[in-house]
Amino acid sequence: MAMTASSRTASPAGAQGGAPANERSPFARLADLLSPFKPGKPLINLSLGEPQHPVPDFVGPILARHINDFGRYPIAKGIEPFRQAAANWTTKRFGLARAVDPDSEVLVLNGSREGLFFAGIAAARYVSPRKGPPAILMPNPFYPAYAAGARAAGCEAIFLPTTRDNGFLPDLDALAPETLERTAAFYLASPANPQGSVASPAYFARVKQLADRYGFIVLSDECYSEIYTQDAPGSMLAVAGNDFANVVAFQSLSKRSNLPGMRVGFVAGDRNFLARFHELRNVAAPQVPVPLQHVAIAAYNDESHVDENRRLYGIKFDLADQILGNRFGYRRPAGGFCIWLDVSSCGGDEAATVKLFRDGGVRVIPGSYLARPQADGSNPGAGYIRVAMVQDSETTAEALHRMVDVLSEAQGE
Repeated sequence: MAMTASSRTASPAGAQGGAPANERSPFARLADLLSPFKPGKPLINLSLGEPQHPVPDFVGPILARHINDFGRYPIAKGIEPFRQAAANWTTKRFGLARAVDPDSEVLVLNGSREGLFFAGIAAARYVSPRKGPPAILMPNPFYPAYAAGARAAGCEAIFLPTTRDNGFLPDLDALAPETLERTAAFYLASPANPQGSVASPAYFARVKQLADRYGFIVLSDECYSEIYTQDAPGSMLAVAGNDFANVVAFQSLSKRSNLPGMRVGFVAGDRNFLARFHELRNVAAPQVPVPLQHVAIAAYNDESHVDENRRLYGIKFDLADQILGNRFGYRRPAGGFCIWLDVSSCGGDEAATVKLFRDGGVRVIPGSYLARPQADGSNPGAGYIRVAMVQDSETTAEALHRMVDVLSEAQGE
């Protein structure tokens, strides 16, 4: 069925009064859900996608060498060596037809989250006038920064359900022309959070065709691209042509290099859009300290710590294969470090989350908190829980065993 304006689900931007429950942070909602209870066993937190693997050894010495650079304001676009390192890494990693230009096609970010947020605002200002109220498309479930960006841009957020039936990626055939004609931007995540699905080159190419035909910007969130258990995920940039028109891709060191607290990433792609994006960021966005950019240069010039990172996640997914088997709809994800479990037979996602915490001491997040209801009232995240495989392998194994025990009991096994 074609996706039309009637498919929107959230109150429009600018609605008065307090935010509805489903517009609050999913982690704030989780805290409220679990507040009446205490963990029944020593707590294992698998709700937050915060990498817990060791910080690379080179971080401390590089910060020490560049400590005096904390004493000056950074330039918004990033220092030239950082932009060169990011451009080189992107070109080589994704086998691009031509090298990314570090001067015009890369901007440093204070982590990908703020970049994704500000990009929605920039896209709404950049595109030509839309045929109707401007809209921003995004998968459902989705990363909360997407909806926040759409809201701040004054655009209608249109949520595209990602379910097992469509491979956990937005169904492009379900997009009606009248929706695409008023689209300013399309947030796309591959590997997807939370399901770990990976877009194929053909899928990326189809998105690119739609962007060119209707004149919107693709905001491709690729921050999980370096964590995978099968083939290495590709990039939207690889299908975007020599000028990367209408496409920008976002990267971060949080997942790739276990540096979530450092807040360094970058965006690369369409130089015309990035010029406008830079104008906005230059007056409104946080700058990235120069010492942190030097750490990032080293990170993008080293793959050994990334290989080790992937190896550690692979061990934990091997454990999930053994302990979960085919229970709860488990499938080893193609990318990312989360698993997406079907707990609809365990009383639903909220009930299962409470029971896991109260009886098993395992903290996860209900899938419905990561999504919005569709026009028909259905929530594509309902009945699922997201489990972030961020703890060490021994802790992960303990958590998975507890989960099997608690959820099997809830199923009446």
